[in-house]
Amino acid sequence: MNPIKVMVVDDSVVVRKIVTDVLSADPGIEVVGTAVNGKVALGKLEQLKPDLITMDIEMPEMNGIEAVRAIRGQRSRIPIIMFSTLTERGATATLDALSAGANDYVTKPANVGSVAQSMESVREQLIPKIKALTGRPVTTPARAAAPAAPPPRPAAPRTGPGKKPAVLVIGSSTGGPEALARVLPALPANLPVPVLLVQHMPPVFTRQFAQRLDRLCALRVVEAVDGVPLAPGTIHLAPGDHHLVVRANSRAGFSTSLNQGPPENFCRPAVDPLFRSAVAAYDGAVLGVVLTGMGADGRNGCGEIRNAGGTVVVQDQATSVVWGMPGAVAQAGYADEVLPLDRIAEAIQRHLSGAAFLNSGTAMAVGGRR
Repeated sequence: MNPIKVMVVDDSVVVRKIVTDVLSADPGIEVVGTAVNGKVALGKLEQLKPDLITMDIEMPEMNGIEAVRAIRGQRSRIPIIMFSTLTERGATATLDALSAGANDYVTKPANVGSVAQSMESVREQLIPKIKALTGRPVTTPARAAAPAAPPPRPAAPRTGPGKKPAVLVIGSSTGGPEALARVLPALPANLPVPVLLVQHMPPVFTRQFAQRLDRLCALRVVEAVDGVPLAPGTIHLAPGDHHLVVRANSRAGFSTSLNQGPPENFCRPAVDPLFRSAVAAYDGAVLGVVLTGMGADGRNGCGEIRNAGGTVVVQDQATSVVWGMPGAVAQAGYADEVLPLDRIAEAIQRHLSGAAFLNSGTAMAVGGRR
């Protein structure tokens, strides 16, 4: 298999050196060129023909956001990963870049103490995303090793529609911000159930992302805080570095609960804890939706939803930026429906209305795809 050809775009000599050295050390990746700003990168695209671009945001002459818009304006679908800072300004710029067509982002190492630690931080974040976005097998970094999750149980056989959902839970990762910005605004303000959402994002980013979604949606979108009663009309987005779960209260019904328990699937927030807690709180009357993303977070949680009588809908491979998370659910046999992104909102409303499945054979037909 030919190595993945990457172009590194950054105005910092130090960052270009770190990224180039990290990527060049991987036998599956070749750095075919570098550029000091977006304008230079555009001039080199035709010559270098990279498979993927890493792009800084703040650069002279043409910044990263402008460069993404220019590349997408040429109808190029080349994957672009942004380099971002964990600041309010960095979060704003990164979300702007994702809206402009960037595929994903990594955060720049800050105050990590040494070049070696900076390189390790870049290696752990960047290389798996490069491989996932170019369709190559992804291996988990050894340093992040954790006890293996139990294998998924077989899904309960579906003999008819599941329990009418009392809550909607959604999980997404790579490509999720843009997917959510298309699905959630299509949901009506009178959606009859509360909504809880996990998008893999760090702190600061989740607050700004919630604010952006809130401006787009008829439903209210907030970054979740601990102890808020759940009611229709609001989408609660898990805050960075906190798991979001549902707490059942004897008097107040159901409420949000946040914790900083161990990462699951190498993530915090993670999808599985939310899905499990919703099943326990609502006795399986759950509609789970899994959109584009790397890894398998949400797979086991969807198994719990199905085995408790709930319903699972996942995004299909053709419209996913990365079909890791939804693909893992479909291939485990947990998906009631596997649908293109532009049909997800309709499916949510249909299942919440209690309508019978219209495509009960879809998951079986698509579940074997890889």
